[in-house]
Amino acid sequence: MASKRHLQSLFNRICRESRIIRSFGALSEKTMPSSSQHLINLEYECSAHNYHPVPIVFSQAKGSSIWDPEGNKYLDFLSAYSAVNQGHCHPKIVKALLEQAERLTLSSRAFYNDRFPIFAEHLTSMFGYEMVLPMNTGAEGVETALKLARKWGYEKKKIPKDEAIIVSCCGCFHGRTLAVISMSCDNEATRGFGPLLPGHLKVDFGDEVGLEKIFKEKGDRIAGFLFEPIQGEAGVIIPPDGYLKAVRDLCSKYNILMVADEIQTGLARTGRMLACDWEEVRPDVVILGKALGGGVVPVSAVLADKDVMLCIRPGEHGSTFGGNPLASAVAAASLEVIRDERLAERSAKMGEEFRHQLHKVQQQFPNVIKEVRGKGLFNAVELNTKNLFPVSAYDICIKLKERGILAKPTHDTIVRLTPPLCMSLEELQEGSKALHDVLQIDLPEMQKSKPKTVPPTTSDVCDRCGRNSYDSS
Repeated sequence: MASKRHLQSLFNRICRESRIIRSFGALSEKTMPSSSQHLINLEYECSAHNYHPVPIVFSQAKGSSIWDPEGNKYLDFLSAYSAVNQGHCHPKIVKALLEQAERLTLSSRAFYNDRFPIFAEHLTSMFGYEMVLPMNTGAEGVETALKLARKWGYEKKKIPKDEAIIVSCCGCFHGRTLAVISMSCDNEATRGFGPLLPGHLKVDFGDEVGLEKIFKEKGDRIAGFLFEPIQGEAGVIIPPDGYLKAVRDLCSKYNILMVADEIQTGLARTGRMLACDWEEVRPDVVILGKALGGGVVPVSAVLADKDVMLCIRPGEHGSTFGGNPLASAVAAASLEVIRDERLAERSAKMGEEFRHQLHKVQQQFPNVIKEVRGKGLFNAVELNTKNLFPVSAYDICIKLKERGILAKPTHDTIVRLTPPLCMSLEELQEGSKALHDVLQIDLPEMQKSKPKTVPPTTSDVCDRCGRNSYDSS
């Protein structure tokens, strides 16, 4: 008995000391915050080097504004690749998170929970599809759609075993899983990760003639055509008018699933709930993600009608966290914010104004800015390689950061500008003014001081198609 009391006393003392240590640690963190540089160094030492971030540390965010640990304020013109369309830490979404976190966070799909069915009904009715398959990340959503298309191809289209083909577009970006990079034109994503998976064919984005040629030649074995309505990672590449309608007609004609990756373009980003809505096109399968989680938790979903969705049966596909009650509550709130705040309409209106501002900057620097393009608040500025040399788009983004604007480049010559859909007109003007000042003041100095060690006509020939897809000279 004495021994038992002694152990209990020792345990209580350890617990008290542990609480004191934790309290001291918490106090120290509040009174002595880590510097940005310390945190950047720490991540570099302890984390895999699979990203090349702009050197800014997010410490706090609200709406379209970001603060670093030192208290400096910035405007976010990336929106976590459109994951925070509703704005950072939206109070309604955070409220849904906190309330649900206190009740129930996870059941797994081994059981039912009281949030997912409500979210599923809300999502399917909002977009006009009969069923949803919930996942977590965008990449998982794409994998789900690929498996669904193959399964449908074998069951409904009667494609011979193991011969199903997925057609995708040159310049596409659908994630970085093995199945996805097997259809990629990005050498960095594919080299060193082979062998790539079979069953993929490529076609030029926006080329309906080339698409029908492939459909005619291989149509009996093609299960689906996977595409982005606007290619994001490629640099906000917009297809010709009528392309989406042509894709719909061809997919219907050849009995091929039209699979739209709306992970980045969907949920009001382009000025419509889905980018396909611009041409009033209804895909057979729609993949959603990013802003579906409101920038709070990862949520993705695949939408389809029963004829397609019910090809997958119990045990054939799933996810422990997919459809979890916490994510379902957050996603439902995220959709309500988009609807109630009319963010699609806002994106369309503000996007027009923003491109008007950017075109004014282009007029002042016609030799540097090759093109301004976009829909809604999904925009990009493409720079002229030769007149930019030896400066890169990354260098431009560093200078924008120094002026309080956070943007991210793609393919060395393109700056994406995709702010939260709640951004004000005045904040958009700050962004366009910062770009003007960088090109007027900073660019000439960078061109003088930066070593000219790289030739101005670098080539990035695709291993798959043998072309330089991102040449912007």
